[in-house]
Amino acid sequence: MNSFAKNVELLHRTMDASLYRRAVITNNIANADTPNFKRSVVNFESELKRALDSENKTGMEAALTNERHISFNKVQDWKSVKPRKVLDYLTESDNNGNNVDAEEELMLAMQNQLQYNLLTTSISNQFSQIAKVTS
Repeated sequence: MNSFAKNVELLHRTMDASLYRRAVITNNIANADTPNFKRSVVNFESELKRALDSENKTGMEAALTNERHISFNKVQDWKSVKPRKVLDYLTESDNNGNNVDAEEELMLAMQNQLQYNLLTTSISNQFSQIAKVTS
């Protein structure tokens, strides 16, 4: 895959993760007063970075003598990385067992929207560069 196609695919996948994150944040805000509700977060960028970093690893592949062994130094395909919704059990809860801070969620929603805007600008720039070359 050439670098243009890879960049566009990475931007597209990250935009999809951002839309998914928006839905999760919206759900968190909607349930801010629901007793015992636990907020969720979306994990994507860190897993994508790990997969992309694995492409540049050098060294020997570990020999596995049993299929239950955990492999390391293995290249992970970045195309297989998908956004995952994870429940947040680490933050403190209110008296009703709910751990949603509406103000923090609104800040995360704004940050997510800014990231999405940046991604759309980036993908637009990718295609405008192609348009300049072809004209």
